[in-house]
Amino acid sequence: MKFKSLFLVALFAIGSLVANAQVVSKGDKIINLGVGFGTALYSGSGYNSSVPPVSGSLEVVIKDDLFDGKGAIGVGGYLGYAAYKWKYSGFDYGWKYSNIIIGPRGYLHYNFLEKLDTYAGAMIGYNIVSSNSYGSYAYGGNYNASSSGVIFSGFVGARYFFNEKVAGMVELGSGIAYINLGVALKL
Repeated sequence: MKFKSLFLVALFAIGSLVANAQVVSKGDKIINLGVGFGTALYSGSGYNSSVPPVSGSLEVVIKDDLFDGKGAIGVGGYLGYAAYKWKYSGFDYGWKYSNIIIGPRGYLHYNFLEKLDTYAGAMIGYNIVSSNSYGSYAYGGNYNASSSGVIFSGFVGARYFFNEKVAGMVELGSGIAYINLGVALKL
């Protein structure tokens, strides 16, 4: 009876250590590469994506062992790109738009499950917007415009590590797209 009790206690302790192991640790460098779905940049009648929203980010974990060993803090940078076309109905004339979003991000990690890195964060960035007319317009001329500005973004995400270096990634939030799916690589 004592042996069974001791065995169960040891099994529970080992299981607790494995379940509480941190997925990311101080000094880890992680690259996210994603393709986005759903955007508030250009929507509505006549808009078509000519380049889907794509993004990349690099994170460096700067602090770990938070929240009883389950949490970590990271900092990094973000770069996103998307391009769209809008066409006047029935005419060979319209506008081409492109967006480049760049900025620093902060991450707060909390591990709920083994191999699953969950996090939330914020970014302050800069949205570089340009547009150009295309096609033949009855009144002549080619037009272009630029409009850029500071943006704020919040996000939540998860990375499931298939091994120590490669993970599947999903992020929800604002930025180049509402949903980003992709791969993460731990350097």
